Amino acid sequence: GIERACTPPLDNRRGERIRAMSGQAFIVVDPVSTGGVVAVEAMQRGYSVIIAWSEECSEDMRAHVPDVCKGIKYHAEVEEKSTIPQTAAAVKAAAGGMPIAACIVGAETGVTLADKLSLELGVRSNGIFPLGDRRNKSVQQRAVKATGLRAVREALGTTWTEVKDFVATESMPVVVKPVESAGSDGVKLCHTVEEAKAHFTLLMESQRKCGAQGAAVLCQEFLKGKEYVVDCVSRGGVHKVIMVWVYDKRPTNGSAFVYYGMIPVESSSEVAQVLIKYTLGVLKALKLDNGPTHGEVMMTADGPCMVEMNCRSHGWDGSWVPLEKLLTGGYSQPDVAVSSHVDGPAFDEIPAVYPKFKAAGQTVMLVSFFRGAVRSMPGYEKMKRLASFVALQTPIGVGSKVELTVDLFTAVGVLILANPDAKQLEADLATVRKMEKEGLFTFDEEIDPVQADDMVDMLPGRRLTEYSDASRLSGRISGAGAYKASAGGPPTNETLFAVAGAAFAAGALIGLLAAKAVK
Repeated sequence: GIERACTPPLDNRRGERIRAMSGQAFIVVDPVSTGGVVAVEAMQRGYSVIIAWSEECSEDMRAHVPDVCKGIKYHAEVEEKSTIPQTAAAVKAAAGGMPIAACIVGAETGVTLADKLSLELGVRSNGIFPLGDRRNKSVQQRAVKATGLRAVREALGTTWTEVKDFVATESMPVVVKPVESAGSDGVKLCHTVEEAKAHFTLLMESQRKCGAQGAAVLCQEFLKGKEYVVDCVSRGGVHKVIMVWVYDKRPTNGSAFVYYGMIPVESSSEVAQVLIKYTLGVLKALKLDNGPTHGEVMMTADGPCMVEMNCRSHGWDGSWVPLEKLLTGGYSQPDVAVSSHVDGPAFDEIPAVYPKFKAAGQTVMLVSFFRGAVRSMPGYEKMKRLASFVALQTPIGVGSKVELTVDLFTAVGVLILANPDAKQLEADLATVRKMEKEGLFTFDEEIDPVQADDMVDMLPGRRLTEYSDASRLSGRISGAGAYKASAGGPPTNETLFAVAGAAFAAGALIGLLAAKAVK
């Protein structure tokens, strides 16, 4: 019941374990998005967290962390050097003699560096994949196909000549996307050869948010079906399935792939059982034996097929963590990820597959059908009064420039809804969707909603920086003392940990649902 949901995943020896962990260094490579939650989890366990920034992670991206992770002072920060041995030496120097307990990936940009650096440091590692860079989506497909599992038909190239024959013979539409990306960045469904060529050229000429300059472009078959994501954490080849979600993606504002949300799927369902079996086979094919992953899998007419395997924690700034902890009874992917590297007994306590849900819930991506400069946000205030409201994380404030939502980077917030009554949850969700169409904001100028049927290229000019609504939530739960304590100056790590606890620990947001008599 709810009592278990409010219990930390560590046992009664938590304090003893934290004392034992002090004096040890924990390396996080690119603590961006949910990677920031992983870093905070390690700090809460008593580790001295050292950040290793990959050269691929820009200054702009480094600010892309959940509000509860902002302002925390890490033990040290290290920039990637020209060689892996040099980077490892810099990390060891930053540790100052402390033993290094772990090196874990935080964000998509850090996958390759984390694999190499962890191996060089002699800590738990996935090592070097013999078939190529694990992050490369074409490498992934070839490795999966080699094991006999269903894989996507595709062609990879840096010039149009290398892919044009595939595009000419493949049934339309085709998917054209960067070989390295995140958050549907640069992904486009192309309906003609000419459209595919134009987008291919655009990608090769453009700097992508989460991919290297000049990276190759993939042209793939369009998988017809429903897309799911399977969150796992592994340790020594033992895999724990933390959650299965189904993506709600729809054509919107001229883009074919706009996220509307993630819906959790009961582990006992037939579709979850099929997806789990397939995903475990993919993890084995890619030799992903340690740490967090989330695999995107399409359930097609002829069975599951991998879209891509992300060799890191699920993104969305960890906004789903409170819901996941509620649904599982107290644990989530980031905390299990830390355990997978440093705490075998705690990892072993996690079930192989997540249990029956404790309530109905959903992660809702907020979509804007309007654009302009925000004057006020009445829609947000209405959401907070919904019976199923748990949390709201949003980049938008008064004066913000709102664009049409075409991908994760232009979404206007993440809303967490949960309720013991599934019908009430559905009613509240319908209310939110109606509010989106009517407008969540008032603007300095009246702007009509855009109705766009044709696909357009979008190269968003701004990065999405989320801000949590945890201040109001923590105030309702614990008197907002954590925030008030920092009013006279910069927040201390203790203050920020209190805030992080309010937003991400099992007992915090779950407390809202406890008040609603969730059993």
